[in-house]
Amino acid sequence: MSAAATPVARRRPRVGRLNNLLVIVLVLIAAYVIIAIPSGDQAQQQFVNAVTIGAIYALIALGYTMVYGIIELINFAHGEIFMCGSFVSWWLLTTLGFSGAISDPILLIGVLILAFAVSMVVMGIVGVVIERLAYRRLRNAPRLAPLITAIGVSFILQNIVFVVVSNSIVTTPQIIPNTQLALGPISINLINLFVIVLAVGLMVALQLFIGRTRLGRAMRSTAIDRDAAQLMGVDINTTIALTFFIGSALAGAAGVVQGLYFGITVFNIGFQAGLKAFTAAVLGGIGNTTGAALGGFVIGFLEVISSVWGQGRWSEAVVFGMLVLVLVFRPTGILGQQLADRA
Repeated sequence: MSAAATPVARRRPRVGRLNNLLVIVLVLIAAYVIIAIPSGDQAQQQFVNAVTIGAIYALIALGYTMVYGIIELINFAHGEIFMCGSFVSWWLLTTLGFSGAISDPILLIGVLILAFAVSMVVMGIVGVVIERLAYRRLRNAPRLAPLITAIGVSFILQNIVFVVVSNSIVTTPQIIPNTQLALGPISINLINLFVIVLAVGLMVALQLFIGRTRLGRAMRSTAIDRDAAQLMGVDINTTIALTFFIGSALAGAAGVVQGLYFGITVFNIGFQAGLKAFTAAVLGGIGNTTGAALGGFVIGFLEVISSVWGQGRWSEAVVFGMLVLVLVFRPTGILGQQLADRA
């Protein structure tokens, strides 16, 4: 490579990040304008609600896109991992005796850290166990086999919770006080701010982990060419297991947020949430973590836009209609890139 070409090659990742940032900013501006037209004074709150809901979808979608990027598997059990994470959080909070908002900030922070740590670790381990028992032997099988297996695992998890825990709606303690904060001209509920900051923080941490750590480089090399990565000394089994652990842990964190924000959970909540998160991953660009996060926020905006325009019953049709339109004109998704087939 010539000296003149080197700086151009080095600038490409930065240009790509700037383009992604520009797309995200344009989506936010367009969403706010569309929400503001019918909602008037409530535009600010509706926009915050859309971002909050989108953050939950984004956390789930990250697990989908990570697993697909590594082993090209659509892990339909991922939505049930999110559901199980919400039940782990519910069990922990009720076992500790909490039934409402915690006014002591130190205690609140401690309980939140405990809830997220337990749910993320437990669901991360569950994800690794599922990969080891259900998917590992099917890596070289025809693609239909692991797909059907993933659907089977989804039903297994759903029925375990149905039989062992509850077959009806469960109320989760909402331990975060219903307090409004004034951030300059913006008023935002504490729970909304918490969910948004948490989701963005986890997404940034994931990007830094993938881009700047040795294990992250192993994940990226495995995603590009698994056989070549193995020849270069990458432990494929460990890397794939780590991918499942991280993706499932993020779904577990989304499950905790589900309980804290909505105050309820139920054994079949994972199907719809998982389907929308998978849609978010495809919409943003399957295999692209930034695209998956963007897709989650887009779906959150579409749902809220449908509601504020008085068409809430059509929200799912709007979401999947948008998916069809994007894939017709950009088959790789909003931020996806066309890659050459592996040799």
